[in-house]
Amino acid sequence: MEQGKDIVILAIESSCDDTSAAVLKNGYLLSNIIASQKVHEAYGGVVPELASRAHQQNIVPVVDQAIKQAGISRKDVSAIAFTRGPGLLGSLLVGTSFAKGFALASGIPMIEINHLQGHVLAHFLKEEGAENRSPKFPHLCLLVSGGNSQIILVKDHLEMEVIGQTIDDAAGEAFDKCAKVMGMPYPGGPLVDRLAKEGNPDAFQFAKPRIKDLNYSFSGLKTSFLYFLRDRLKENENFIEENKADLCASLQKTIIAILMDKLVKACKQTGIREVTVAGGVSANSGLQNALRAEAEKRHWNLFIPKFAFTMDNAAMIAMTAHYKYLKGEFAAMDAIPFARMNIQE
Repeated sequence: MEQGKDIVILAIESSCDDTSAAVLKNGYLLSNIIASQKVHEAYGGVVPELASRAHQQNIVPVVDQAIKQAGISRKDVSAIAFTRGPGLLGSLLVGTSFAKGFALASGIPMIEINHLQGHVLAHFLKEEGAENRSPKFPHLCLLVSGGNSQIILVKDHLEMEVIGQTIDDAAGEAFDKCAKVMGMPYPGGPLVDRLAKEGNPDAFQFAKPRIKDLNYSFSGLKTSFLYFLRDRLKENENFIEENKADLCASLQKTIIAILMDKLVKACKQTGIREVTVAGGVSANSGLQNALRAEAEKRHWNLFIPKFAFTMDNAAMIAMTAHYKYLKGEFAAMDAIPFARMNIQE
């Protein structure tokens, strides 16, 4: 890197059903454009083939808008970053292929990014005029999304270790699948959160798994919830509609209790009080309230991301790429995406 030269990262995120592009200049976010895909709502979940087709339609206008909003030209870009995995293979392939074409046409390097690392490093994003707090090292990150529930020991920007993770479903999957059983549209998590505010969290009791160490399990809760509804519906066919708010509140309380129990345990085991949360489920108001209560009680230094940085977004990919650029970690032109990756890959 030339001394005094600006580092301008253009980043692409296409791991699932959101097409996103962002521009980062010297660690400061200039733009973060996200195009969501409504097509999946009718199917109750993400349809991989439809997702990849939508990415193909969205990626050029999304990148164009990100560059324009950032107030830069294509010639200003130092490197282009892309999500290599984990995610839907077809969706990842769209972002990877675009990045290769852009890099070749512009004569700039590519940077491959682990989507999970991106979520963790969203806390280091800076914006002009904002407070821009960031956690110290080492810290613990509770990464909770539709596909991942992990407790991560973050030793440095690019050095992370998973010390606890789900052995089956993720917390986000539990929210969405239980919502689907209640007849709620996809994605169900935000709807459960909204209805939970109107319900009684102690109205119903659901099974909590007993898993060793710091690992999670949510499949038992999902099954418990399904059988509970099945039995109640035999007695009253309108049970769900008449108790939906209480069901959502009780379900949410159970999921949050499972998450918080292991996080508290991890903090005690490691002695770390620097705590962050990341991923789509980190936007859940009940989880945020529980985190703040524990932080006050246990004197944690807590970091909750802005809502825009909780979901899949290219800003977090750009932030991770910034640190990889500083270390000269560039991708080869024959890089291929991976549907499955752990956080250390």
